[in-house]
Amino acid sequence: MEKIIQEIQEKFRKKEENLSPYATKSTDAIRLQEEDFSKDFRPNFFHDIDRIIYSLSYTRYLDKTQVFSFQQNDHISKRIVHVQLVSKIARTIGRALNLNEDLIEAIALGHDIGHTPIGHTGEAILNRISLRELGEMFHHNIQSVRNYLVLERNGKGNNLSIQTLDGIMCHNGEMVSNIYEPVSKTKEEFLLEYEKCYTDPQVLQKIRPMTLEGCVVRISDIIGYLGRDIEDAIRLGVFDVSSIPKNIQQVLGTTNREIVNNIVLDLVANSYQKPYIKLSDSVFQAIFDLKKFNYENIYAKANTKEQLDFYEKGMNQLFQKCLSDLENHRVESNIYQVFLKEMDPSYLENTNPKRIVIDYIAGMTDDYLLREIKIVKF
Repeated sequence: MEKIIQEIQEKFRKKEENLSPYATKSTDAIRLQEEDFSKDFRPNFFHDIDRIIYSLSYTRYLDKTQVFSFQQNDHISKRIVHVQLVSKIARTIGRALNLNEDLIEAIALGHDIGHTPIGHTGEAILNRISLRELGEMFHHNIQSVRNYLVLERNGKGNNLSIQTLDGIMCHNGEMVSNIYEPVSKTKEEFLLEYEKCYTDPQVLQKIRPMTLEGCVVRISDIIGYLGRDIEDAIRLGVFDVSSIPKNIQQVLGTTNREIVNNIVLDLVANSYQKPYIKLSDSVFQAIFDLKKFNYENIYAKANTKEQLDFYEKGMNQLFQKCLSDLENHRVESNIYQVFLKEMDPSYLENTNPKRIVIDYIAGMTDDYLLREIKIVKF
């Protein structure tokens, strides 16, 4: 068996020799704790993929909001659909540009793991709570990194590669650009950026991936949601497709299929054999305009004022209830029984109780959050 594993490893190594000179090789992988994979034929970043998809937090993608919460329509996207679309789009681009598809897939599948229930609405509420209680910002991309560094495996972390963690941290598709160029980083520089993202909004706005694969996932994030969110909105009768401005329709189209295809073709044509990812000026402008259109016509209308007030009040009350349970050692409460019961003692010993509550709420699914809000009693 050992001989067979070595032969397979050699095949993978030779395959990577044909990757783009700008691709990240498996041998480039950096981990906080070194591991010996010599008796395993899987390439380095493939281990990251497996650790992500077998994690409990990955399973919870199934019941987390993308845009529209609690809709009686089985065809409306959940977070798991978005993640899979981003992975497929990014791997398509990566294959065309001859990059490392394992690293791309790992970043794409893990990029939204730190997203709260109720989508960006929940994220905004938890950010306000975190700023008030800890003086630190809450953003889903940073929480995703925290999930793999600290929370998974009962508080021991997954020991993913720094390249995967960095791509997840820098994936934020809300900040669109016409060119994405990687920035070289050491392990120490990555960790410093990660820590600064809790307190320095300027760092959070400026961070860029350390690999070209991370750049691919970053642009794929926005490609993955622009057209799909439009189709979800149309299914729910939020607006008609004719409402999309003509200049956007002419460049990108109106269906998700057209939008994805036109952006990907443009991106590949402008990035082929280049050390960066680039969009043409016309496609970049159309993406910028469509993103603005989506914010005004979809995201700003995804929840009613009554729903927003309910979530705001409910999450704040839940935070206070869970914090009280921790401070008074109510071990029968759900935060103990569901979240902390099997956690490594080091997590409890080394983590601020307020941060523990934020970790707990951030990891909830939509339905679980709703059940917890409804039973909050003081």
